[in-house]
Amino acid sequence: MSKRKILIVDDEIHILELLKYNLENTGYEVSEAESGEEALEKLNASVDLVILDLMLPGIDGLEVLKRIRFNESLKNIPVIMLTAKNEEIDAVLGLEMGADDYIGKPFRVRELLARIKAVLRRKEETEYLPQSTEKEKIIQVGNLAINETTRTVKKSDNVIEMPLKEFELLAVLAKNPGRVFSREELLEKIWGYDYVGESRTVDVHIRNLRKKIEDDDSSPFFIKTVRGIGYKFREESK
Repeated sequence: MSKRKILIVDDEIHILELLKYNLENTGYEVSEAESGEEALEKLNASVDLVILDLMLPGIDGLEVLKRIRFNESLKNIPVIMLTAKNEEIDAVLGLEMGADDYIGKPFRVRELLARIKAVLRRKEETEYLPQSTEKEKIIQVGNLAINETTRTVKKSDNVIEMPLKEFELLAVLAKNPGRVFSREELLEKIWGYDYVGESRTVDVHIRNLRKKIEDDDSSPFFIKTVRGIGYKFREESK
């Protein structure tokens, strides 16, 4: 199998050098960009993952992410954002725009490598999902239909667009109605790494899901918050 290609986008030279050294030693093919404009020039469908700093000269990281997600040939490329402590609000915006994960600076290289590995593993599982001729597997809850075979979601026959991580999160909850999942469990199941104090990633994805699948306040919620623990999917009344 050919090497996975990673594009690092950061205007701090020492970060580029640090990441390039460690990623190449781990077996990845690496390219670099020091600005948003350069990143957009180097981005193409052969890139397997982007490590994207939020604070960039010229076109910033959020704008680069937005252009990735609105480009048909690039929209499925995973993106991990690098953020400084005072950029937490921007990190949340990035997750809402479809970033797969974020990690704060200063970061531990080992932790970032673990997250990269997890994101790429999930991407690979999706790419090589076997085509089945069996009947489609659909989870139907009220007016919501979650198709695990085609990885699509419909609400009252209207297709709901959602990134892969949101779909996987919804599917895990919907397949286990009534079961309470902690944020730690969901982080490990969907993102593939142990909980390290960053439950915000789960919370933001849950909030995005609710915006897309919930009806008005008078209707039963699909996803319920269990205070102090995590989330559960509603059980259908019998």
